[in-house]
Amino acid sequence: MIAPAIPANEDTRINTLRSFNILDTSPEERFDRLTRLAKHLFNVPIALVSLVDTNRQWFKSCVGLSASETPRDISFCGHAILGDDIFMVPDTLIDERFYSNPLVTGDPSIRFYAGCPLAVQNGSKLGTLCLIDVKPRILDEEECKLLQDLAHMVEQEIAAVQMATNDELTMLANRRGFEALAQHALKACHRMNKPASLLFFDLNDFKKINDTYGHMEGDSVLVTFASLLQKAFRECDVIGRLGGDEFVALLIDSDYATTSECIQRFNDMLDVHNNEAHRGYDIHYSVGQIEYDAERHSSIKCILSDADTAMYANKRTLKALSERHEK
Repeated sequence: MIAPAIPANEDTRINTLRSFNILDTSPEERFDRLTRLAKHLFNVPIALVSLVDTNRQWFKSCVGLSASETPRDISFCGHAILGDDIFMVPDTLIDERFYSNPLVTGDPSIRFYAGCPLAVQNGSKLGTLCLIDVKPRILDEEECKLLQDLAHMVEQEIAAVQMATNDELTMLANRRGFEALAQHALKACHRMNKPASLLFFDLNDFKKINDTYGHMEGDSVLVTFASLLQKAFRECDVIGRLGGDEFVALLIDSDYATTSECIQRFNDMLDVHNNEAHRGYDIHYSVGQIEYDAERHSSIKCILSDADTAMYANKRTLKALSERHEK
């Protein structure tokens, strides 16, 4: 085994890492969603956001591994931060740097590793977004580009730790946070030729709930709706609150059947809530559904606009049906 070397700018790098106040913080959905997405897209058992501290590598996000940190001198990420490009080890058992590494000979039995360095504005490499498999493999050129794109998303989230990208009430991504995450997710789907769907939700008669029951009750409705979205949709999907009573969900690698299943699961959960809440009102919504078309949707704003239009068409249809029923 060969321990990783120390970067030439180590003092600056460590000071920069500490200045972000991110080490030993609680898990955050903004990072966990990206590691889940990486695990899903690359079909690997383990995906990590690893930050290389003085004597350890600490995992800000970890999917598929129970440990929260490992010693730096046996870390793969310690090697990865020495360069600018993806650091890949196709088969650890035939690599003299790693064949006797405890992480190879013991749990988690690493056979493949690919880590993309996470750089910040001053050029320091704080850590990596990395993929780990228990069998040998190699990433092709398109997969490497995808890993780089996902790593850029992680870099953006690190840079935005102190920025307001989360909705304080529901703890979902706000418009800025959603658009940043969703734009990269669409780019990844385009590169890997995978389908995606955008759902644009708007609560029906939300103003009436606020006016009748008060704004605290209205806030409770928003929190409930957000919670049900998170429970009903998949871990790799990107969910956000654009503002007011408007919510969105970008479904990654989702065909028509998968999207329909998610919507049905959400409707079932909402029906259960409405039947059990006994609040004097039910939560209802209108939704616009748009399938991602790379030729028509050059940006997340384009598909959001189409989904917004589809949502209002659905709202008009529901209103007309309601008025006809009342007659």
